[in-house]
Amino acid sequence: MSEIITHLNGKAEQTRLSRKREGRWRRVWRNLDTYVLLVPGLILLLLFKYTPMYGVLIAFQDFNIFEGIRGSQWVGLEQFRKLMQSAEFMQVFTNTLLISIYKIVLLFPIPILIALLLNEIRFPAFKRTIQTIIYMPHFLSWVIISGLFMTILSPSDGLVNTVIHWFGGESIRFFMDNHVFRSVVVFTAGWKEIGWNAIIFIAALASVEQEQYEAASIDGANRLQQMWHISLPGIVPTIILMLILRLGMVLDAGTEQILTMYNPTVYASGDVIGTFVYRIGLGKMDYSFSTAVGLFNSVVGFILIISGNWLSKKTLNRGIW
Repeated sequence: MSEIITHLNGKAEQTRLSRKREGRWRRVWRNLDTYVLLVPGLILLLLFKYTPMYGVLIAFQDFNIFEGIRGSQWVGLEQFRKLMQSAEFMQVFTNTLLISIYKIVLLFPIPILIALLLNEIRFPAFKRTIQTIIYMPHFLSWVIISGLFMTILSPSDGLVNTVIHWFGGESIRFFMDNHVFRSVVVFTAGWKEIGWNAIIFIAALASVEQEQYEAASIDGANRLQQMWHISLPGIVPTIILMLILRLGMVLDAGTEQILTMYNPTVYASGDVIGTFVYRIGLGKMDYSFSTAVGLFNSVVGFILIISGNWLSKKTLNRGIW
């Protein structure tokens, strides 16, 4: 009897799986036009993201540009051993972490605050004007921004040092002082990107139901209480998503930005993984070592994204938000 029941249960399970597969293919066929639209994007992803990953093999070789990947000597994990034993890389790794942490801690909350404050403005024309002003710097290249701030912060005739002289202070060499260079990097990054990042949270606030504000107003909640109990909780999923994405780029402290600003005198505080790879790979033509550094960077970023996603799910499931 038990064998018959087991057999029937197996048949029922097979039937259920078969119907599930049929239902899945039926849904695919019904939305075939949508899947066809995915094809160009998938092709581009394959060509420009996955195909170049073949070059990761260089990290495990003593790569010779004339012999190519197939002809170069295989050295296994030798490049990673050099990486872990390199005092220069450890300094670069520390710089990258510090600059990224400064940017997350100091700059990540500001766009959220700006979005919450702009959401409280009841004059649309004024609101649009403020939005336009604060996100315009995003469209300037780092070359232009670097030149602008080098002029403003010039130790000889820059505006900031001129003001310092008026108060009897001494000139600060902002771009040549290891004690202040990281601050310059973080400040200029905020000046350029804070307004642009705020747009994401402004868009998220637009999806919050207005009935909640009306109900809170009837119950006697003031504007600050509405902001804290309605606006902020309404954009928590967006905040978590942006934070997860930012964690994935924690080892990308702004290569393009720092390349246009730094010089050998501030390598000790400003050299990050991206600029280090550029200097070693193209400057010294040590392609294997620079590829190993880049691969290390990617693996750590992947781990951070997965960890951040897992942590956010745990947080949301426990109802902390």
